[in-house]
Amino acid sequence: MPFLLHNWALLLIAVVAGTLLMAPGLMSGMRPGGLSAGDAVHLMNRERAVVVDVSENNEFAAGHIVGARNIPVAQFDQRLPEVVKNKGVPLILVCATGARAQRCLAKAKTLGYEKAVVLAGGLRSWKDANLPVERS
Repeated sequence: MPFLLHNWALLLIAVVAGTLLMAPGLMSGMRPGGLSAGDAVHLMNRERAVVVDVSENNEFAAGHIVGARNIPVAQFDQRLPEVVKNKGVPLILVCATGARAQRCLAKAKTLGYEKAVVLAGGLRSWKDANLPVERS
């Protein structure tokens, strides 16, 4: 106890340094905008995440993440259970900027997709990371 009282500054420095070192890892899954493109690739490769693009059909045809399934926002509630039957797999929601996908996140959770996340920045961030896009 006397050591801590006499060396409180060292203890404070250790706590602050530890917090700063751990912060990036802790924040990666808690970003308000969602999952980064790199984290999405990791989730797709390691946990077989399903990518659902909530863009309109014409936007989807113009370009989307390879292997993504298209469910426009207006059809999301009805079609999600038939397109993604396994509610236990991670679900990555994406649109052009992430705004529409963010609105669909609460719906997905309500439908039982607890592992649903949004791609932060949408398809734009995916393209900015030079990741593959396909057209249909």
